[in-house]
Amino acid sequence: MARVVIVSNRVPIPKARGATAGGLAVALRDLLKPGTIWFGWSGRLASEPSAQPALVEARGVTYATIDLSSDDYRGYYVGFANGALWPLLHFRIGLMRFRRQDYEGYLAVNRSFADALGSVLQLDDTLWAHDYHLVPLGRMLRERGFQGPMGFFLHIPFAPPSMMEALPVARELIADLCAYDLVGFQTEEHARDFRDCAQRILGATVQGEWVRLNGRSMRVFTCPIGIDAESFSRDADRAVNDKVVQRLAGSLTGRALAIGVDRMDYSKGLPQRFEAYACLLEKHPEHHRKVHLLQICPRSREEVDEYRKLRSELDRLAGRINGRFSEFDWTPLRYSTRAAPRTTLAGLYRTARVGVVTPLRDGMNLVAKEFVAAQSDEDPGVLVLSQFAGAAHELTEALIVNPFDPDAIAEAMHEGLSMPAPERRERHLALKDKVFRTTAQAYSERFMEALSQVKAQSVPRAAA
Repeated sequence: MARVVIVSNRVPIPKARGATAGGLAVALRDLLKPGTIWFGWSGRLASEPSAQPALVEARGVTYATIDLSSDDYRGYYVGFANGALWPLLHFRIGLMRFRRQDYEGYLAVNRSFADALGSVLQLDDTLWAHDYHLVPLGRMLRERGFQGPMGFFLHIPFAPPSMMEALPVARELIADLCAYDLVGFQTEEHARDFRDCAQRILGATVQGEWVRLNGRSMRVFTCPIGIDAESFSRDADRAVNDKVVQRLAGSLTGRALAIGVDRMDYSKGLPQRFEAYACLLEKHPEHHRKVHLLQICPRSREEVDEYRKLRSELDRLAGRINGRFSEFDWTPLRYSTRAAPRTTLAGLYRTARVGVVTPLRDGMNLVAKEFVAAQSDEDPGVLVLSQFAGAAHELTEALIVNPFDPDAIAEAMHEGLSMPAPERRERHLALKDKVFRTTAQAYSERFMEALSQVKAQSVPRAAA
């Protein structure tokens, strides 16, 4: 019987109690049926990498994981994936650190994945690999004889040829992506950039969504990811009883709340957002004592120098803003590096008058969709959204801003804080309709339907 095999960097093995599903687990929930396999890294470091996957079964789904060595982790994850690919694909070439040994480590871990998968893959399986950690996996599985349908989805942005060429192994990576039958991107811009790279760097033939290289064809298409909007909205309803939400709402004492929720990463535009908030308070003193900005940004990848520097910069900016504008009974900026549970976040979004989602570059950004889903229809908040987030291609009724311009963000925040209720409701209902249509379920169904069809299709004769 044909099975679906999901492959990702980390595997979210369900806990017995109190488990909180991550974004990918939510997106793929409808695929997690008896017989499905989810394969990836366990998150554990060992003296030697695993040769065979450890298997855990939960509700009929098999979670298969391998351990990595410390050296493999540093080269594959810290070095190449997050030291070279992540900054490059987020248009931060100046932060890209390419080392040949890191790339070799990246290939070595993908080979370990391919070898370990060989013990669980069957001939009629359908494989779906996720994200920038696993670009070479498809080619390596083909080299080991697997001929089943293989799809790949990139959750982060892609870069145009002029930027990709800065990476010394760009040619190899683009060729590796062409080993899949179907490659999905968050936006048409990202898909077009990949097709342009295949054509310019590899000499591939491109016709529409189809790329033909070395006698085989593959499809490159747009498949934006979504959230479980109904569930998140219910979480926001339940959060009225959440103690953290109740304490925060009580502490506002009639003041408005603006909220930002981001992993601490240089792609999220956090320094520009803090500067924008200072600009708001400077140019619009009528908001003094009437608004708080709550910024939640859990720490991540602290082994990478750029992330440690970012935290220091945010600490400095937060101190400067509060030192300049705070009063005895008003702290304008509340800044936390602790993660919050899903229900608490939903309640905080519901409480907020403005959601500030201003990444410098993002594949999609599900915080924008969560903010919309959490709002009440009667008294909704206003979404301020970066034009460079993938979500901006869908959520056009948000206040769209250039995230590199703190003055523009400040004016959008002012507009959101001042917006009359009828306009807020009109914008919200339009946004809500989109978020409740382009859901996580719709995303996984669309990708799997395309993957089931792509092997039966071919590039039109004109492209041969």
